[in-house]
Amino acid sequence: MIKRFIIAFILLVLVCGGIVGFNLFHDMATKQFFATMKPPAATVSTVIVKPMSWTPGIEAIGTVSAVRGVDLTVETAGIVKDILFHANQKVAANAVLLQLDDAVERADLVASKAQATSDQTTLMRALELQKRGVGTDATLDTAQAAASVSAAQVNKLQAVLDQKQLTAPFKGTVGIPKIDLGQYLTPGTAVVTLQDMDTMRVDFTVPEQQLPQLKIGQTVRLGVGGGDMPFAGSIRGIDPKIDPTSRLVTVRAEVGNPEGKLTPGQFVQVRVELPEENNVLALPQTALTSSLYGDFVFVVRPAKSAEANGAAPEAKPEEKPAADAAKPAAEAPAAKPEEKPAATPAKPAAEEQKPQLVLAQVFVKPGRRNAGLVEILEGIAPGDEIVTAGQNRLSSGMSVAVDNTIDPSKPGNQQAAQQ
Repeated sequence: MIKRFIIAFILLVLVCGGIVGFNLFHDMATKQFFATMKPPAATVSTVIVKPMSWTPGIEAIGTVSAVRGVDLTVETAGIVKDILFHANQKVAANAVLLQLDDAVERADLVASKAQATSDQTTLMRALELQKRGVGTDATLDTAQAAASVSAAQVNKLQAVLDQKQLTAPFKGTVGIPKIDLGQYLTPGTAVVTLQDMDTMRVDFTVPEQQLPQLKIGQTVRLGVGGGDMPFAGSIRGIDPKIDPTSRLVTVRAEVGNPEGKLTPGQFVQVRVELPEENNVLALPQTALTSSLYGDFVFVVRPAKSAEANGAAPEAKPEEKPAADAAKPAAEAPAAKPEEKPAATPAKPAAEEQKPQLVLAQVFVKPGRRNAGLVEILEGIAPGDEIVTAGQNRLSSGMSVAVDNTIDPSKPGNQQAAQQ
């Protein structure tokens, strides 16, 4: 019994020891596997840094107004008799837009013209009598004064009659009528707005530090959103006084608007173009990442072909033939040693054709921005390959694969057209 108990105890110890040893071996193998396992290469889009031409500019927000625009009002009181325009109608200069009731003024004008005709006849008779020597100077003076007063009264009534009509001071587009037929209007009542929309005026402000870069006639581009600036104009005026409160200076530009796409009162993006510069290093804005430690980019570089990439694995095939030489000739055929050395050089050759790429985090100094690009003043050099997308999941030293079939810095419809 004691002997059987000892044998059973020994077997139990061996089984338990085997289980413990297997678990230890499994844990060590798992740790080694994950320690040596390399994560799959992340796919990124890149761009090669090249010197380029750069057109710097001054960005601002402006307000559009018509070069000639006015709210038309009546000068005299009266009842609206006729409205001779409709909303958004293009009218010529001196076109009649509104007619007030002028019946009384026309009657007074007829009477004044009749009186002026009578006074003129009296003056002619007085002149004729004066020539014959039978008329007095006093009679002639009275007739001349009466004729002058009558003519002035006619001109006055004609001016009052003209005020009963509202005319366009210049050609342009009228807005929505603000009055109705039969409405009684008082002097100063607004009737309609008139805007000459062929040429627009844009007022914007810039910081006083940028004032020396501005000059009359400088090119200005405008856009209504989306980054596109299809309208071009020039600076027509620069306020000589800087606002002491905001430290801003007001600038005015004029832009052609033949298609009428710009509207008075509209906000627009303004860019004053400065002289072009050459040999500027710039990247898409998507390549730049900002953090608390500074601005940085990821540079794609070939992995170093040192011992970490293949020196240790290449030594194993050389040791195996040395161990096989100690075996008998029957156990080590001559054909197998010839196949192994022939297969091993193929792997380094494939790796040389497709070298592994890794990332390097490089801090840079950004400068000006324009049209989706950012100027890089320090940190990169021409020829560097910079990642333009996917920085939020990348880290320094990480393996990557480059795929530039999709460029995130360009619109999707433009890339589809190129494909």
